[in-house]
Amino acid sequence: MTARSSSLQPVVAEVSSSGHVVPRDRGEMESGKAGAGAGLPTTTAAAVEKKSNYKGFVAGVFSGIAKLSGTHASFDTVKVRLQTSKDGHFKGPLDCVLQTVRKEGVSGFYKGATPPLVGWMVMDSVMLGSLTLYRRLLLENVFSRPTVRALTPFASYQPDPTTLPSFGHGIAGILAGTTVSFIAAPVEHIKTRLQVQYAADKAKRMYSGPIDCLQKMLRTHGIAGVYRGLWATVFFRSFFFFWWGSYDVLTRWMTSNTALSAPAINFWAGGISAQIFWLTSYPSDVVKQRLMTDPMGGALGDGERKFRRWKDAARAVYRERGLRGYWRGFVPCFLRAFPANAMALVAFEGVMRSLP
Repeated sequence: MTARSSSLQPVVAEVSSSGHVVPRDRGEMESGKAGAGAGLPTTTAAAVEKKSNYKGFVAGVFSGIAKLSGTHASFDTVKVRLQTSKDGHFKGPLDCVLQTVRKEGVSGFYKGATPPLVGWMVMDSVMLGSLTLYRRLLLENVFSRPTVRALTPFASYQPDPTTLPSFGHGIAGILAGTTVSFIAAPVEHIKTRLQVQYAADKAKRMYSGPIDCLQKMLRTHGIAGVYRGLWATVFFRSFFFFWWGSYDVLTRWMTSNTALSAPAINFWAGGISAQIFWLTSYPSDVVKQRLMTDPMGGALGDGERKFRRWKDAARAVYRERGLRGYWRGFVPCFLRAFPANAMALVAFEGVMRSLP
């Protein structure tokens, strides 16, 4: 790392290879020593050596692992079932939990668990690795230009041309969300179809597991069937703009106005920004799940297909439940968002700081 000054920090800072500005420890500054790893990060994408691009992909794996702390069974299955079930099936999140335990046992929560167990590590690696890369490219090729900088929203609050503004972090989030959607779409498609199989007897289920589900979809509908809901996934993940834009805003503010440690800032900024993301994106997730759990039709023999396009599913949600339909299952999702993503960001940023 090379020492650089930052207008966002009250002390001289070092720029990490992840593009984060890390101030030196004040005590060590007074003694003339660099406090490596002791400072507080901001999510600014300063000049990053190209050889360090791999770091985001490696650190993303650890982010995915951090998300596997039991949150899938507790919240994700309940969320999906509430989003896709008919009125009257469940009275609410607690009723969904009780019915699942009573009829299917605790194992009912783990239907569809295998795809995300593997997929989250891959998806977070691609998402956070590409996010880091897009941050650097946007800073070097777009936001370092004075004419572009002047047109950037809230540019007057972030005038330093050597750092990526929060708006730029949001744009990087959209690009990273689009990139990872090509991996996330089939993983989430398989996961949701397994999660809405309510039969306790495995012999009565259409899919015995993720591999069986993948094989049957490929055999009857090809690659297009596996990727059903891709553009709904891209649209849903375009709301990463709010996640990573707010993450940068929160991190800057906490760095300047609190004495929190780097991991603590990552935790709070990561958890709060994830909840901002879900507050803005949740209706699109409901529509996506309805599209992904719609019968495939044809030779698969699972029923007649109802939705051809994303907007067909969106209209169905409104027709069935009105505006409240777009928020069905929000509570378990919102409760899950903070701890899962807070720990994921702590893991990601920690690994980014430790990698050579």
